[in-house]
Amino acid sequence: MSDAFADLDAHVEANAAARLTDFLELLRIPSISALPEHAGDCRLAASWIADRLRSAGLEHVELAETGGSPVVYADWLHARGAPTVLLYAHYDVQPADPLEHWVKPPFDPRVEDGHVYARGAADDKSHIHMLISAAQAWLAVRGRLPINLKFVFEGEEESGSANLDRWLEANQARLGADLAVVSDTGFFEGNLPAITTGLRGMMYAQLDVRGSHEDLHSGGYGGSVRNPATVLAEILAGLHRPDGRVDVPGFYDDVRMPSETERAASARLPFDEGEYMASIGVDALFGEVGYTTLERRGIRPTLDVCGLWGGFQGEGSKTIIPATAHAKISCRLVSDQDPQRVFAQLQDRIKALAPEGVRVTLTFINGGLPSLMPTDHPATKAAARCIEEVFGRAPLYVSEGGSIPVTASFGSILGLPVILLGFMNPDCGAHAPNESLRLDNWEAGLRTTVRYWEALASLPDRTP
Repeated sequence: MSDAFADLDAHVEANAAARLTDFLELLRIPSISALPEHAGDCRLAASWIADRLRSAGLEHVELAETGGSPVVYADWLHARGAPTVLLYAHYDVQPADPLEHWVKPPFDPRVEDGHVYARGAADDKSHIHMLISAAQAWLAVRGRLPINLKFVFEGEEESGSANLDRWLEANQARLGADLAVVSDTGFFEGNLPAITTGLRGMMYAQLDVRGSHEDLHSGGYGGSVRNPATVLAEILAGLHRPDGRVDVPGFYDDVRMPSETERAASARLPFDEGEYMASIGVDALFGEVGYTTLERRGIRPTLDVCGLWGGFQGEGSKTIIPATAHAKISCRLVSDQDPQRVFAQLQDRIKALAPEGVRVTLTFINGGLPSLMPTDHPATKAAARCIEEVFGRAPLYVSEGGSIPVTASFGSILGLPVILLGFMNPDCGAHAPNESLRLDNWEAGLRTTVRYWEALASLPDRTP
C-alpha cells in the first residue's frame, strides 16, 4: 500500500468493526422496490442513507421525490479546479423469494466465513455504504475531498427505474459533471479483479393467456376447450429454435455484431467451463450456436422465461382447466437493440403463435438500453491502477450480461462518460437466496475507492 494513503488506511482499519455493524443495520431494511407493500421500507432506507451522508460531512442532502421511491442526493463541491464526479448506486433490492431456501431470513444478516449474507449485501447496498465510508474517511482525516462529488442513490433500479430518467431530465443543470462512476458491478470468475466495459440492455414483459371466465372442471370440459396453460407452454416453446436462437422475426435485425477484437478479448479471459457448471450445479451448458459461453452471456442477446404460473399449485390434486396462465419474459439486449422495438417484435410473434379460443396479451413492464464503456478513457485507466495497487493484480476487462439502465441514461441525458467500478464477488448470488458479499472485497474496495478519488483529481475539469 502507498504511504501517501497511510493515514486514510489507518482510519478505515480503526473503524472496521463499527462500519460492519452499521452496514448490517442497513441490510435489515427490506427495501424491495418491486413490491408496493415495501414502499415505506424503501423510504426508510433512503432516510437512513441521508442521515449517514450528513454524518459523513456531505452537503445539500435531500430525499428528492420522483413519483416513486426517492432519489437520495448529496454533494461536496469545494475542490476548486478539480473535476466533478457523479457517483451512483442503488439502495433497493430484489424480492427475497423463495424464502425457504434462505439459511436465515433474508433481512436478518449473518456474518460467517468471511462473508456477510443478506438480501442486498452485494447488490447494491455494499457500494452505497462503501461510498459513504470513503467520503467520511477523507473528510474526517484530511478535512476535504480531492475532487467534487455528487451522490445519486436510486431506489427503483431493481424494478425498472421507471421514474429516474424523468428526474435526471428535470435536474440536468444540478447534475452537471465531468464523469459518472456507477458502482453496481463485480469481479470475474474466481474473484479476479475486473472492470466491466459492456452491459446488456433489458426488455421485461408479462404474458397473460386467458380462456374461460373462471376455472373449469377438467372432467366436464376437458377436450372441448383450449387449456390456457397448454397454450402458454406452446407459445413459450415457439420463441426459440432448437439451436438456441430466439425465434422472433426481426429480433436480430439491430444487433451489432461483436468485432474480432471483442471476441479475441473474450477468448483470452481465464474461464473454466467445468468450474462454471459446478458452481451453479448444472451438468451441461446450452445457448445460441456459434458462440462461446462467455459470448452468449455477455455480448449476445437473449430471451428467457423468468416466471411461470397458472392453475392449481397446492398439495394434492384439483382437477381443473385453469382460466388463466401467465409468464414473465426478459430479453437481454445488445447494441443497437431498442427495448420498445423488441417488445413490438415479441408481441407480433406471440400473436402469430396464439390459437383461437384464448385471449393473449403482452404487457411491457420495463426496459433499458445497452451500454458500452471506454477502456481507453483516463478515468478507466486510473481505476485500473488503483485496483492493481490494492488487490495486487491488474483488472480484467469484461462484458457483463446484466443491465444497469442508468448507464445509458447518464450518457444520453447528461452527456457523461460512465465508468463502472464495483467489487461484488462473482459467486455473490445476487437476486438469489443467500446473497453474500466477501468482506475482503468490501474492505479492499473501500481502499480502492479512497485512492480512486485522488487519482481522478488529475483529470481535466470541464464543468462551468
